[in-house]
Amino acid sequence: MIPILIFSQQNNTTVKVQNTNSVIDATNTRTNVSKFLSAKKWAFLFPNRFNISKYPDSSFKGLPHTEFYSFKAFIAAAKLFPKFLSEGDESTQKRELAAFLANISHETNGGWDGAPGGDIKWGLYFVQENGFPGNNNQYSDFNSRNWMPIEGKSYHGRGPLQLSWNYNYGQFSEAYFSNKQVLLNNPDLLLQDPVLCFASAIWFWMSTQYPKPSCHDIITGNWQPNARDIAANRIAGFGAVVNVINGGLECGTNHSDNTKYRYDFYQYFCNYLIVNQGPNANCANQKPFGQ
Repeated sequence: MIPILIFSQQNNTTVKVQNTNSVIDATNTRTNVSKFLSAKKWAFLFPNRFNISKYPDSSFKGLPHTEFYSFKAFIAAAKLFPKFLSEGDESTQKRELAAFLANISHETNGGWDGAPGGDIKWGLYFVQENGFPGNNNQYSDFNSRNWMPIEGKSYHGRGPLQLSWNYNYGQFSEAYFSNKQVLLNNPDLLLQDPVLCFASAIWFWMSTQYPKPSCHDIITGNWQPNARDIAANRIAGFGAVVNVINGGLECGTNHSDNTKYRYDFYQYFCNYLIVNQGPNANCANQKPFGQ
């Protein structure tokens, strides 16, 4: 099959889609994001997003001082994923959007106790992992033979969902460029193209990685827990979404105290979109996937 090519609005990045089974469809022209959000609402929800805050993140010096996490870039990336916010009834779609916004807010939050507007207003503040490069964690898994890391490259968290580890960079690169080496060779591309950066988050959200279902399938009800999941209390709801993203640290009886902030974000965005949280919004009693 001849690849479909489309150019991103930023930096002429080329998206290649080679098969109809991909979660990415570069021919799609619409998204339900604009049914629920606008540029004005985006600015209200994320007033301190990267490079426009009065308290700028200085951890990455290579970006120009222009808006990075723009609503325009989010819309452009969302159009590449036609099933994103398009399955189920309107309440389900709102709940999916609330869950997605909650997680990108938590992963990139730059707020603190007493921050102007409260920490709820500090989502999308960081473009890469807070503390890098001082943490010296390059997230390289040399056992992932299909997605071997490149010496000297770091696969630390970047973007709205903090895409991490070489196997995620390689798989996303394969889906987006039809070439796993593009992002394995240059993971910093995520910091140079806002559309690519947002697409990395939506790709992770939409993709199944065994034994984990996709966040999208969980929140839309497409995922049906098997007997092992049920025995581990893993049932559909926002709690299982948290389990997919960071279950090893945030789910179960010994979960991190910081998990409460992720739940606070979800409640905030559900309230904003006027939709209930749905059942099973907590993963405190769930075992992480794979256990």
